[in-house]
Amino acid sequence: MNGLALLIPLALFMGLAGLAAFFWALRRGQFDDLEGAANRILIDEEGPKER
Repeated sequence: MNGLALLIPLALFMGLAGLAAFFWALRRGQFDDLEGAANRILIDEEGPKER
């Protein structure tokens, strides 16, 4: 029973910390360009290399 008295508040604190980190990243613009990184892999900016 003493373990639950420690683990429940700890779990709630960690959940709130994760939620706060998500909203912080959202406010800083981390998720603004969802397609840019995916398309950057497919775009070949350099021409073919000559041997």
